[in-house]
Amino acid sequence: MRRVLSLTSGRIAVAVLAVVALLAVLGPLLAPHDPLATSTHTLAPASAGHWLGTDYLGRDVFSRLLAGSRISVLGSLEVALTALVAGTVPGILSVQLGRVFEWATLRLADTLVALPFLLFAVAVVALLGNGLTQAMLVTGVLVSPLFYRVARAATLAVARAPYVEAALIAGAGTGWIVRRHLWAKVLPPLAVALAQTVGTGFVIVSSLTFLGIGVQPPAPTWGGLLASDLGYLGHQPWAPVAPALLVMLTVWAANLLADALRDVSGEAGRTLLRGRAARARTAAVPSVTPTPDAHAGGAR
Repeated sequence: MRRVLSLTSGRIAVAVLAVVALLAVLGPLLAPHDPLATSTHTLAPASAGHWLGTDYLGRDVFSRLLAGSRISVLGSLEVALTALVAGTVPGILSVQLGRVFEWATLRLADTLVALPFLLFAVAVVALLGNGLTQAMLVTGVLVSPLFYRVARAATLAVARAPYVEAALIAGAGTGWIVRRHLWAKVLPPLAVALAQTVGTGFVIVSSLTFLGIGVQPPAPTWGGLLASDLGYLGHQPWAPVAPALLVMLTVWAANLLADALRDVSGEAGRTLLRGRAARARTAAVPSVTPTPDAHAGGAR
């Protein structure tokens, strides 16, 4: 984390995501009005009492934007964490449990990639009911092939490394190899994939809530605000700007954090390789101490 914060892009990304997380935690408490309360002042412009105006039912847009932050953030985290668990564990085990498990998981990952997540999420919601949790869990499973391939590639690189084979010959257990070698290789690419998936999760949550999937109205969400504002662009052309800007900034910050993590992990890997190469050169060159006979021979 210190390496990430040493980069300008890393500091900007962490600052933006910290503000979004703060809105998710304190947004409903900071809302100046009840986000569900209606009034007769419909489609009112921005004013001192309503910073972003009111919607077609007279509800305060700024309060609904703050209250909807929690659902949007939690939904994106559900997608990312579900994809992390559902993809990483089979990806690591596919290298360890033989060819049958490897073939089955590879075919399953290819199938999940081919499925359109939006249509599949709509079908699951139709079967299980309109709820955000089941929609996000299904979407996370559909996104999990990214983590599967990342974890599998990193595990293959470690499993076939000469130092791992030497450790196995020396009697090292699987648990020690995982703690000592595997996590150091798997965690950096997984962190990059997780940051990218958080941004993707925001897009997915906004898309589903824009269509009214996963959230029961009148619960506020960023995607739901976009959907309700688009119907009244003739009266309030500026209305979709705030929720769209929040979604764009959050996705941009998540991708920027992923780039910073990738730069840091690449730099750390190059430093590690240079250190290993230097140690190898030092071990390969023996230290020669001149003897008195050699000095004498040189004098003659």
